Amino acid sequence: MTIPQFRLEAAWEPVAGTSGKFHFSLVNLSDETLTGFRLSYTSLTRTAEKHVCENARLTRKVANYHEYAPPEGFTLAPGAIWSFTVEGLTRPAKHVTDGAKSAYVTTADNRHLAMAIGDLMLKGAESRTPPRLLPDGKTDEPFSLLPWPRESTLEPGDAVPVALYPAAGSTAADVAAMAAIQGLYQRLFPVDHLPFSLVAVDGGIAVTFAEKPGHADEAYEIAFEPGGIQLAYGGAAGRQYGLTSLAQLLHGARPGGSGFRFPKSGRVSDSPRYGWRGCHLDVSRQFIPTADVLRFVDLLAWHKLNIFHWHLTDDEAWRLEIKAYPALTDTGARRGPDEPLIPQLGDGAEPRHGFYSQKEVRAIVAHAASLHIETVPEVDIPGHCTAVLITYPDLTDGQEAPDSYRSVQGYPNNALNPAIEATYDFLGKVFDEMVTLFPSEYIHIGGDEVADGSWLKSPLARALMDKEGLAGTFELQSHFMKRVKAMLDARGRKLAGWNEVAHGGGVSPDGTLLMAWQNPEVGIELAREGYDVVMTPGQAYYLDMVQAEEWQEPGASWAGTVPPAHTYAYEAEGEFPEALKGRLRGIQACIWTENFISRAYFNHLVFPRLSAIAEAAWTPRERKDWLRFAAIAPLSPTL
Repeated sequence: MTIPQFRLEAAWEPVAGTSGKFHFSLVNLSDETLTGFRLSYTSLTRTAEKHVCENARLTRKVANYHEYAPPEGFTLAPGAIWSFTVEGLTRPAKHVTDGAKSAYVTTADNRHLAMAIGDLMLKGAESRTPPRLLPDGKTDEPFSLLPWPRESTLEPGDAVPVALYPAAGSTAADVAAMAAIQGLYQRLFPVDHLPFSLVAVDGGIAVTFAEKPGHADEAYEIAFEPGGIQLAYGGAAGRQYGLTSLAQLLHGARPGGSGFRFPKSGRVSDSPRYGWRGCHLDVSRQFIPTADVLRFVDLLAWHKLNIFHWHLTDDEAWRLEIKAYPALTDTGARRGPDEPLIPQLGDGAEPRHGFYSQKEVRAIVAHAASLHIETVPEVDIPGHCTAVLITYPDLTDGQEAPDSYRSVQGYPNNALNPAIEATYDFLGKVFDEMVTLFPSEYIHIGGDEVADGSWLKSPLARALMDKEGLAGTFELQSHFMKRVKAMLDARGRKLAGWNEVAHGGGVSPDGTLLMAWQNPEVGIELAREGYDVVMTPGQAYYLDMVQAEEWQEPGASWAGTVPPAHTYAYEAEGEFPEALKGRLRGIQACIWTENFISRAYFNHLVFPRLSAIAEAAWTPRERKDWLRFAAIAPLSPTL
């Protein structure tokens, strides 16, 4: 491993009446003297258009990417430090992750030199450490089940079986189902003793299976009796969930100080609270290798979640192989100092390239399906399309001013133009390939965060608005969305999107599913408009949000502070009128990866809140118990 010879130290200082000031110090640990160099870094706390620099000048900025140069003639000798300040930021820093996520030096002869980064320090205020996120927890029912079942009356035993095995006469399908959960457990807990054996073992307990026609597909019942365990199920999914519960019970009851027990008698009668129990994963900001995506799917299965919402494209990269447009992944999935897509959100001196081949996609979708998880793909349109438009500039209106609008993330002119017919030809070929890869009835098309003012300086868009009688950006967006919905209808798919799909007149609610992310009230309003809704508000279910107010706690903060206790207690039904509750399809966690620059960050931010959302999606409100959850959640696996 090469140790970087440069280091960037930074602090943020609050300044009354402004968003504060950054203090940067570039330390030269090399034996090279630098002149005519530039410093590049990426940061979600961006430099504003109006700013003041001391001892530096901003030479380039695109979204989260910043490039600074020292004063003319400045020399940075070995062991020396170049310090500069920037006042005038898009927002104040609130947490340690609000500073630089990556940085590098570019020399006068255009070499890019790697750089290490220190934590963002706090200047002029107390830098506090975060509290514990979970209490010790306690439970009067010593059984490790998560999510907690709808009904249970269990008596703890003193003995822990070596393993559970299929009773004589079990069908091949029942044995295969047990083998599938045996494999799931082995992947998640590779050093632990397996909970199942496919043949009888000394010290084990036999499991008798029984399919119950008329029961819901996801429902199951477990009876613990002196002669063995009876597992009844409505369908294959219910059988899987019952076996997962047995694996969890045995996992927690094994010696190791957890204090949980295996039942000697009693019953579990269980079925989920919501039909849509989802988790979204953004792989555009940070590419997540296929092996980790497969493990992520395993984590969803362990938590009895049944929807994998795969966010495959955004401004930062296009990650899905489309054979009709190979440049989407040859160019649009590659970021680096000398690439068309410049570094963002953790990219350093070396280019980064990552995408999923169609073979890998099929393997992931099949793996999820084998665990009764539906994969819902997302290509985010018409906004969040910088990677597409840089790769295929013919999809832009050449007469449109190049910086006539900017997204909230700072990307200029990043939305597919509804007035360019080639846009729909492009999307049609993308959808044609997607329907062969993803069996889900839904294709998620994003629809979020189109900047107000988008396309208004495009002569082609203005002509379309005049022709169709459209007023403003959002009616133009609605025109686009209606065409996209018709394209999906023609391919036998339904449209899913973020709540902004309803803007400007929206689309027909028939067959449309919208996800309410901006706040809980949005979901109620969508239901009033006739849309089916999945609740995923940032204020409770966005797992990139910071979990404590203290400076040293990592995460984003635009939706406030979201501790695990709040995520667990939040009730998605909220103020939903009784007459609208039929529109609430379920709930979903969202994992946006701007801050997820390491596996450690991922695990810290996602867990235990993913487990909390899984319980909220499954367990009736009256059966939830925070202290019991806090006792069981630490047993859950992580990425």
